[in-house]
Amino acid sequence: MRALCWVGAEGLAVRRVPDPELRNAHDVIVRVRRSATCGADLALLTGAGPRLGVGDVLGHEFLGEVVEAGPEVRRHRVGDRVVVCSTVSCGGCWYCRRGLYSCCDNGSSAEAVVAEPPWGAPTGGCYGHPRSTGGFAGSHAEYVRVPYADVGAFAVPDGVDDDRAVFASDAAPTGWLGADLGGVGPGDVVAVWGAGAVGQLTALAAFMRGAERVVVVDRYDDRLRMAEHTVGVETLHLGRTDVAAELRERSGGRGPDVCVEAAGESGAGARPLTGRLGARPADTLAVREAVHACRKGGTVAVLGAATGFVDAFPLGAVLHKGLTVRGARQHGQRYIPRLLELMARDEVRTEHLATHRLSLEQGPVGYDLFRTRSDGCVRVVFIP
Repeated sequence: MRALCWVGAEGLAVRRVPDPELRNAHDVIVRVRRSATCGADLALLTGAGPRLGVGDVLGHEFLGEVVEAGPEVRRHRVGDRVVVCSTVSCGGCWYCRRGLYSCCDNGSSAEAVVAEPPWGAPTGGCYGHPRSTGGFAGSHAEYVRVPYADVGAFAVPDGVDDDRAVFASDAAPTGWLGADLGGVGPGDVVAVWGAGAVGQLTALAAFMRGAERVVVVDRYDDRLRMAEHTVGVETLHLGRTDVAAELRERSGGRGPDVCVEAAGESGAGARPLTGRLGARPADTLAVREAVHACRKGGTVAVLGAATGFVDAFPLGAVLHKGLTVRGARQHGQRYIPRLLELMARDEVRTEHLATHRLSLEQGPVGYDLFRTRSDGCVRVVFIP
């Protein structure tokens, strides 16, 4: 089959790779109909990820059709259209039973132990990521093997088209996680750093949980306009505004109740990490701004795909302001069924995020658009 592969730092190419095969009774094989770019992949393109090998298939946000199912699969059959959660989880370990799916003990390869020095413990897997965080072939391909299919794949309602449903794989559940981690409630003022797909969907989730005001911060005018138009948020342009002062002005002089960093290491207010995992610190300005801007006793939620150590974290501000700081990779299995229901009712719309639709052969071009944010690119969706 054809697949978009990593071929060295900053290098991508479409290559022929072996077709995936069922490896255990709970697998399905999915023929990909849509796969999307994600900011978490950008660090991988630089070669920053540990043990990323030449020829590894990238991509983790996808939707497709089941073409083969293992004998123990109960919820899916050949021909079903499914969206697949980007995080791989077994559904039965101590963490999965408590809804902490991305912390799964069994959702990554045996080589996940290399994550122990920088993180303290291995975590669940993710498609298209290095062996330390999965070791599963990615979704920018014609076919994908989906392990634990009854846990991580979800039938798409007939009324939800592919361009909307594909974002239920990762961007939408990550946004819902941000509002959840922040404990957003009625009347809250919420600030979100990053007006990309995750930031916009975090803002939407905050409104649906009753937030009174949501302010999105970014440095790209086109993204800010999109967030204003599609979600109805207020916006602040990073670099043209004293963000902290403006947020205090819009929150009774206190600062937002909840601040969510949804920019990542290459997004609004961030400088990308270079080097191997944990080898060099990331200067994540958005996290620092969120901590300083948040009101006393408030909550900061961190969603960006940080990989290593963070430089100059304002721990003193966390302590003296009494802040709660929470972070996680998305536990999509919690949120995807509900998100698909909301999409079917037209209450959650995500298709506008697919600003560019390209063939798989145009994968290198698509990632260049996505990386540089050129031509108004928010997300590129590939159609194999």
